[in-house]
Amino acid sequence: MGQNILPFYLVCDESASMDGEPIDAMNSALPELHAEIGMNPVVSDKTQFGIIGFSDDAEVLLELSDLSQVTELPILTTKGATNFAAALRCLKSQIELDLNRLKSQGHKVYRPVVFFLTDGQPTSDWESEYIELTSSTFKYRPNIVAFGIGRADRDVISAIATFRAFIQEDSSMSPAMALQEFATALTKSIVRSGVSMTKEGGLQLQTPTEVPGFTSLAVDTV
Repeated sequence: MGQNILPFYLVCDESASMDGEPIDAMNSALPELHAEIGMNPVVSDKTQFGIIGFSDDAEVLLELSDLSQVTELPILTTKGATNFAAALRCLKSQIELDLNRLKSQGHKVYRPVVFFLTDGQPTSDWESEYIELTSSTFKYRPNIVAFGIGRADRDVISAIATFRAFIQEDSSMSPAMALQEFATALTKSIVRSGVSMTKEGGLQLQTPTEVPGFTSLAVDTV
């Protein structure tokens, strides 16, 4: 029997600037996310989670999955540059594959949610890939929540987001601490969305309006 499913994707910067404490913080936080969601049958039945890492190129590290069926999450590893174009292109392709598969299995699938995390500035032109991903002609276009830490450009973070955008501006907070807050916000969003219910009995996206250590940015409109 088909289920109501809200897909979540983490698109995570694995560029060289994330090396050390930042990437270690993410790798420490992901098992906690896995445990909290995977062991909550109400949430895991209604949400699925996938991970894409990007640097010089982009790679699907975890296909969209029911976390209760996943034994462990992949390890993020730092590599080279910050190629937004590769990340957005990979994301669009994977969303199409995943959502077509879920719909063919009889599930009712809601618009996917992307948590896009970066600590740097893009090293390539990315606008055309972004337009393809977010265009109204792409029926699976996602809601994007963007987070910037470290040297991320606030204008770029605002432009990437379609739903909400946050930039780290608390100078007293280390990137590792900021990433722990990011992971907490991601986990809470999945849990709260998984247990939410509209009047019609569907799912409702719940994302944070405030995140400790981050400033909320206006999302660009076109």
